[in-house]
Amino acid sequence: MDDRDPPRLSTLLGQLESGTTARDDDNGDRPALVLAWGVQDATSRRVFLTRASALSLAIPGLGAALAACSDGANGGRVDSARATSEGPAAGAAPEPPQGIHNSDSRLDSAVVKGEHHVGTSATGSATQGAASAQFHRYAPELPPLATGTQRLHWHARETPIRIDATTVVAAWTFEGDVPGPIVHTRVGDTVEFTLTNDADIPHSMDFHAAQIDPKTAFRSVAKGQSVSFTFKPKWAGAFMYHCGTAPVLMHIGSGMYGAIIVSPREPLPTAKEFVIVQSEFYLSDAANGVRAFDYQKMLTTLPDFVSFNGRPDQYIKEPIHVKLGDRVRFWLVNAGPTHPCNFHVVGEQFDTVYLGAPPATAMRGVQTWDVPPGGGMCFELLCDVAGEFPFVNHGFGHGQKGAIGILIVDG
Repeated sequence: MDDRDPPRLSTLLGQLESGTTARDDDNGDRPALVLAWGVQDATSRRVFLTRASALSLAIPGLGAALAACSDGANGGRVDSARATSEGPAAGAAPEPPQGIHNSDSRLDSAVVKGEHHVGTSATGSATQGAASAQFHRYAPELPPLATGTQRLHWHARETPIRIDATTVVAAWTFEGDVPGPIVHTRVGDTVEFTLTNDADIPHSMDFHAAQIDPKTAFRSVAKGQSVSFTFKPKWAGAFMYHCGTAPVLMHIGSGMYGAIIVSPREPLPTAKEFVIVQSEFYLSDAANGVRAFDYQKMLTTLPDFVSFNGRPDQYIKEPIHVKLGDRVRFWLVNAGPTHPCNFHVVGEQFDTVYLGAPPATAMRGVQTWDVPPGGGMCFELLCDVAGEFPFVNHGFGHGQKGAIGILIVDG
């Protein structure tokens, strides 16, 4: 190789592994990296990209180049919220990408034609009336069990939601709130569900408690359209529901989630039952009194707030009250979209945590248990000591951002 030839990837990788650096020319300029395939099959290309990833942290701009190579090499399918390598010129309005979608490939919410707030939830009516948005405490009590067939007709709506005294968010919602309504059903009972989309963005519904063909039931619908399906839950437990339209991260991250609680056929011991949905808020700076959810910030996985039931610290300001001797049952769903919930009650232990469908696989004497994003569990304790007991995400980096409340046991 001529002394003036630019280095090949294999040369740079060898130098990186040996601790040496690429040579500099006399004038201080570093040779450019040449990404030449020189490979004949997909396996070799995968090896190439795997080895090349070791250099992406050391060579600025290499990661983007490799991503473009990877997409082309795999023929493929690109995240619908990510710009393509042939993206629009600076200052031009981006065109809707042709990439991964949910089960209805004709619909995608990553880019809205004619809009200029790509990557945020500031769409349609999500910011309208923000100044008049009133705070309300999200009621954590488990609703009574519905008898017989439960018929739900919900609407997807864009609306501002006040999450504390100083913060209003531009939310995408089910039924106008974050989280959406708590659903309470029972194993084997019928749920008939209809979603009508009132929003500018296509939306859908994914019930984790359902066993159903998602391509049909969980398909997206455009504004003014509806989708209906019926299911019978097979397992008891705390399950998440959420919008499944691409990119799912954006839809969950903008408020489209909630809990469906499936009770077992055989009643559990009498208890005061509460539903807790943990979620993360990734927000842009305030504009006209409202903060939009920000897709790029979601990708950083560094939330501004982490909340129980959509409002940080709300159960510190307005605690949950029970009486001495009560059994308390927390049905906990982690909506994420990214981080776990390490659930703990300070000054108490859970005498029962159901690892699977209640009442099976009960664990005893548990101090803390983590619930992954998209998961749910049932936690019980007997309140045999009066006092104030904080319930927290014991991953305190997130507990301090709002995932904390107080259970007051009145003597």
